[in-house]
Amino acid sequence: MKKIKRIYKKYAEIINYLIVGILTTVVSMATYFICVHTFLTATNPLELQVANVISWILAVLFAFITNKRFVFKSKTKKYGKEMISFFTSRLLTLFLDMGTMFIAVTIFSLSDTIAKLISQVIVTILNYIFSKLFVFKKERNGEE
Repeated sequence: MKKIKRIYKKYAEIINYLIVGILTTVVSMATYFICVHTFLTATNPLELQVANVISWILAVLFAFITNKRFVFKSKTKKYGKEMISFFTSRLLTLFLDMGTMFIAVTIFSLSDTIAKLISQVIVTILNYIFSKLFVFKKERNGEE
């Protein structure tokens, strides 16, 4: 048990990010599938993207709150700046997500489920890098 605690302490940020990332993916996937199985159609390119954007908005809201609080433990007073940086970085990965979905589903006729899972893995990795380096970075003077 002590070994597990030591490993967790050493890699807490990455482990917490993976947990939050999995939960964020669940929010995104659940929202996406609710959309395409109730009021939108995945075979329609426009509706596919609408479902993707709706799932993105809810996932990003969830991700901002959980990353700020549980992963990076940000205590900055610059809440608005941090939120804008977070949403901007997520917008970049949204476009990547949309492009991946369009190419995989519309051009290559891949299952939208498989395409969404592949896209989420790529997006999750990039989101961690952007969050760590640009959004929740610790200030050099010790302030967060």
